[in-house]
Amino acid sequence: MPKIRLNQTKKTMWVTWWIAKKYFFSKKKRNFINILSYISMFGVAVGTAALVIVLSVFNGLEELTLGIYSKFYAQLQISPQIGKSFEYDSRIKNILKQTAGIQAVTEVIEDNALLKYQENQLAVHVRGVSANFNQQYDLASQLIDGDFVLMNKNTPYALIGVGIQNILSISLEDDLHQLLFWYPKKDQKVQLNPEKAFHRAALFPSGVLGVEQQFDYNHVIVPIEFAEELMHYGNKRTSLEIRLLDPKNIEQIQEELQEKLGKNFLVRTLEEQQANVLKAVKIERLFVFITFSFILAIASFNIFFSLAMMVIEKQKDVAILQSLGLQKNQIRQIFIFQGSIIAFSGAVVGLFLGFLICFLQQHYGIVGIGIENALTKSYPVKMKLADFGAISFIMLLITLLIAIVPAQNASKIVISEHI
Repeated sequence: MPKIRLNQTKKTMWVTWWIAKKYFFSKKKRNFINILSYISMFGVAVGTAALVIVLSVFNGLEELTLGIYSKFYAQLQISPQIGKSFEYDSRIKNILKQTAGIQAVTEVIEDNALLKYQENQLAVHVRGVSANFNQQYDLASQLIDGDFVLMNKNTPYALIGVGIQNILSISLEDDLHQLLFWYPKKDQKVQLNPEKAFHRAALFPSGVLGVEQQFDYNHVIVPIEFAEELMHYGNKRTSLEIRLLDPKNIEQIQEELQEKLGKNFLVRTLEEQQANVLKAVKIERLFVFITFSFILAIASFNIFFSLAMMVIEKQKDVAILQSLGLQKNQIRQIFIFQGSIIAFSGAVVGLFLGFLICFLQQHYGIVGIGIENALTKSYPVKMKLADFGAISFIMLLITLLIAIVPAQNASKIVISEHI
């Protein structure tokens, strides 16, 4: 008995689907309602394609941001939970030595200092790194002038951002004037002579880096020995930066290090180090998604009018179908299917169109940014399967909400009035 009912249900669903399809793809002379249905489908296609493109651009921007920060931030970073620095003792060294999958550990001392060059001065972020820093970061490819050197025959040098060079008018050919760093002494009482409240150290710049605006106008990279002397950190470090043999194992190694080091330390991935920047991108992406979903809903509202008018036009057909034995819920199904055909025809066309445009942009860079010194020549694009799924779900929800009222009205048609 249940099997017979199931077969009947399937048969009825097929019948209602066939009728809905017949209404939409009718080969008879097109009237205004049919034209309105095609306009609705076109609006849905354009809105869907726009949503795919916008989300893909935001995905590309997020990936580009991570790619930029990966040039001067580590895959994993160990930093203190509280305070600016910690003792880099034998316990931590042994933990790192015993942890499998680590390729390199770079010691870091970083803090803000005042940089003076001739008569000019600027507050900068000084980043002291150990000798293996070139294994950790991909900064050599960002060198735009000079040499990529921090230490040569026990003489320290600095790598500066191009923005710092421009602001302070620093010349790499100047052998007379060094970069002079001023760093405040800790627990120093106020004195009549303010110069006594600072540690000072000087060196020459060796190269200029062009990475991105935040780095270029703020960062100076120096040997860790120079940073120790300037900031008097001794055996303390502000962070340890880790490069892995296989980035796929990052979560496992992160958990292992966090467990071994304890709650006094933070072990963070690149995404967690730049959580604020990425969070801003994701929030903006969410609001854009919501905004475009509303636009898509408005574009889909034509479906409501086309269905409402079709219900009026097909009143006699509906009465005949009811007299032949179709129930009210089956009548509703016909017009819900009708709305679904319009919406999903538009959605499929829109998804394909969005995919095609993003594919061309991704591989051929059709739309350029138009800025000569930009980090990328064309707008970055990255398509994600999850976005296509989310857009399809939104279209399903919009269709059901829009089609319910006209379908309900169709089911209330009285047979006697139209036969």
